[in-house]
Amino acid sequence: MKADGRRLSLYGYELPTGTPGHELLRHSAPSAEMRFHPLRGVHAIYAPQRQERTFQPKTAEDPLAPFVPGSAPTEIPFGDFEVAIFENRFTSLSFETDDHQTTRYASSRALGKCEVVVYSSEPVGNLFSVGQARRILLIEALIDRYQSLFKDGASYVMPFENRGERIGVTLPHPHGQIYAFAETPPPQAFAARAFASGYDLNADHASWEGAFDVTRRGELNVFCPPFARFPYETWIVPKFDCPGPWTMQSEQIEDLAYLLGDVVRRLDALFQEEMPYMMSFQAAPRGHAGPFQFTVQFFPILRDAGRQKFLASVEQFTGVFTVDVPPETAAQRLRELVA
Repeated sequence: MKADGRRLSLYGYELPTGTPGHELLRHSAPSAEMRFHPLRGVHAIYAPQRQERTFQPKTAEDPLAPFVPGSAPTEIPFGDFEVAIFENRFTSLSFETDDHQTTRYASSRALGKCEVVVYSSEPVGNLFSVGQARRILLIEALIDRYQSLFKDGASYVMPFENRGERIGVTLPHPHGQIYAFAETPPPQAFAARAFASGYDLNADHASWEGAFDVTRRGELNVFCPPFARFPYETWIVPKFDCPGPWTMQSEQIEDLAYLLGDVVRRLDALFQEEMPYMMSFQAAPRGHAGPFQFTVQFFPILRDAGRQKFLASVEQFTGVFTVDVPPETAAQRLRELVA
């Protein structure tokens, strides 16, 4: 438990080194609410404390770095670590807020929890460069957080990564996040209903006859779905029924870990530069009855070298995406980028 009451979880093949340092970082008082949009039928989160979050710090002020005596305080007060997960200091969701902290415009409190997932103590790196052993450890850590957050009352848990300044990342240190929602968001609730009603993603994939395939490993496929909304959008999908990574066997986790790195390697090789992307684990909501197919989805935002895909007026106002790169073309290009 950190000095300000936030939980820090460390995961590793060995114990972290060094004596915990003195903590000075403190979290902002959680204040977040949901407001309903009557013309779109969706909610938005309003969390003014996020305006205070750290933005592109100098290396010496990296809040995700291991603690060094005599230097600036960090979120992880150990001299070394492998994977660290802690409650976000500038959270969008909290179980701590009460009705007295919301305005009269709120439709509800923004209930849930936000966590930061640090991949490495090193200041640079990515899901490919950290290596297979670290990726396996990362997946095992996420499984632990799924189970803990569901137990705490979360309805939907989404680990994700925003990568690159063009996406809006404020900390360059390799990391992801977890949002645990008290209520399942509409897109995930729609997906759950689709799977429960009989939609079979693997059967659909088989009907594409390999046209959208990128690679495979063991019992997992990688493809660019024909209904992709982003250029070079890429999914990792188990060939077997899988509501979430917590049901995977060790060999399947190893294959998933390998493919997480392989997809990043291919995306970076595509234009010979670091590909900015959004990536998320899409698993079943807590207590979901019936089938559900777990996926890992990458949404890259470069459509060509030096050319970014922007969500402009059509996408923002209608939700109808315009896609410049057909998924079958994207799959072929990614497929040709062999190791």
